[in-house]
Amino acid sequence: MSQFVNINLQVNGDKVSSSVAPRDTLADFLRQTLQLTGTHTGCEMGICGACLVMLDGRVVHSCLTFAVQADGAAVETIEGLSERGAIADLQQAFHQRNALQCGFCTPGVLMTAHSLLSQPGVPSREDIRDALSGNYCRCTGYEAIVDAIEGVARCRNGAPADREIEEVNR
Repeated sequence: MSQFVNINLQVNGDKVSSSVAPRDTLADFLRQTLQLTGTHTGCEMGICGACLVMLDGRVVHSCLTFAVQADGAAVETIEGLSERGAIADLQQAFHQRNALQCGFCTPGVLMTAHSLLSQPGVPSREDIRDALSGNYCRCTGYEAIVDAIEGVARCRNGAPADREIEEVNR
């Protein structure tokens, strides 16, 4: 029996083929094999949310997902979202509101926010907090994060928001 399994997937729109050990996590594959270090590993138990990525359009904990489970799938990391400009307004809002401090949780929080804001309408502050319940941040107290996400949601939906965010969306 082979100690490695061949996988084929798309990562941030690029086709990737590799051999992985059956127990390699998707987080380790992304970080070590592909050098996509924006996906952080914190608790490695699916609690902190630092490792979140999109797998076929769903947010998943890459620390709990085996790389072999991504065979044939499309994976999008924080680098992919950033490179294609999908989160430019969120990044700007986080910066303006000081919604990040050490930055360790930020990629996972941005993945969560991107997923939440891909749904129609403006989520309530309670909805934003509920969505963020799987992201652990030790530095911010979440208030600035919620403010940033709410501002971007309002702006994306045509509601009045901060002028600086509106300028990023033009």
